[in-house]
Amino acid sequence: MDAREMKIKAAAAALAHVENGMRLGIGTGSTAEEFVRLLAEKVADGFRVEGVPTSERTARLCVELGVPLKSLDELPELDLTIDGADEVDARLTLIKGGGGALLREKIVAAASSRVIVIADESKLVDTLGAFALPIEVNIFGLVATRIAIEKTASKLGLSGSLDLRQSGDGNFTTDGGHYIIDASFGRIPNAEALSSQLNAIPGVVEHGLFLNMAALAIIAGPAGVRELRATR
Repeated sequence: MDAREMKIKAAAAALAHVENGMRLGIGTGSTAEEFVRLLAEKVADGFRVEGVPTSERTARLCVELGVPLKSLDELPELDLTIDGADEVDARLTLIKGGGGALLREKIVAAASSRVIVIADESKLVDTLGAFALPIEVNIFGLVATRIAIEKTASKLGLSGSLDLRQSGDGNFTTDGGHYIIDASFGRIPNAEALSSQLNAIPGVVEHGLFLNMAALAIIAGPAGVRELRATR
């Protein structure tokens, strides 16, 4: 299987967990988009769901394919969210935000009774951090916030470049109107400590460490699809 085929396999396995009539959080990214395409086929055959998208990009795809949508204010409690991840470890701790939707993704995940992660085998890691950690920051006080992140990382023995994400000829801006700093720490041995310290920085809106949120990860590889449950 090539990379896209693996994503489709993971998405199809996740779709089996979606029940008729569910209030469904719908994630962002290439694997989540494969899930939306498969979901749309079932909706066209009469399957009923109400979806809450985690990004404007996902919302546009859902509208295009006919998946019914509501806002999170209209559906503040969700049965299930299905989303991708940039990295997944054995405890189902995640790095998310490569697509820039981490804030909305985390809000939707927190509003869900259950979260299922779908990914191809390349996203499974022993220790998080090879993928740069996205940190969503307020535009006001950007330099001060970046310095605070650098100092916080140093206290935890982490180092690496802190790069302001670019898009086209300017800075990437999230759906919420913020910037993203991609922190290339290389290895994050204590995600809990880093999460806590980043949350204490006023200019940090949110970060891409998702702790104790995913109940199940569906991982697709050349040998097939497997399910991983959290070992906490």
